[in-house]
Amino acid sequence: MARVRADESAPIRVLIVDDDALVRAGLTLMLKGVPDLRIVGAVADGGEVESAVAEHAPDVVLMDIRMNGLDGIEATRRLRAKAGAPEVVVLTTFDADELVFRALRSGASGFLLKDTPPEGIVDAVRKVVAGEPILSPSVTRKLIAHLAPEEENRRRTDARQVLARLSEREREVALAVGQGKPNAVIAGELHVSVGTVKGYISRILTKAALDNRVQLALIVHDAGPG
Repeated sequence: MARVRADESAPIRVLIVDDDALVRAGLTLMLKGVPDLRIVGAVADGGEVESAVAEHAPDVVLMDIRMNGLDGIEATRRLRAKAGAPEVVVLTTFDADELVFRALRSGASGFLLKDTPPEGIVDAVRKVVAGEPILSPSVTRKLIAHLAPEEENRRRTDARQVLARLSEREREVALAVGQGKPNAVIAGELHVSVGTVKGYISRILTKAALDNRVQLALIVHDAGPG
């Protein structure tokens, strides 16, 4: 379960994890002037993440995938397995990198390309803290296309079994999340409140033993049409 921010009006605390000193410096310089963000630390290896999170209590971790030490996938998996974990946004050079897909399944809330403009990075950090994914359906389809056919078939079967355990309304909400729709849009389409949508999503995640709505979106895409 992700950590709950004690003070929603306080700046969003960000930890940077990247083994490239220039990238760490660039991200720090890029984000430190944003009033509602605060860079609380920067480390060079996935193995340093848990101790840095314990020390700095970030709300969001910007996590490189490919690092010489512990990679971002395993670091994400270890971090997100803990209670009160911060959100994780993985960083990559390639938008079709299969490692990104694996990182999302490890509990990351989304991903960014390293050449994302500053305003895009800021927007992404704000969105994951607000519970919104930063993974578009088109990117999900592109990543799924890189899976072996046998793996894709197994995931489709598993995903359909998960969706079959949901009520009809829960499946409607799950499908909307899979389409990348924010809570407000889902609420409007289903003629319910945003709070009701959040309640449905919380119950769905519990039933499906998922960590966040990005993983739910991947389940929906794995299940395929029908």
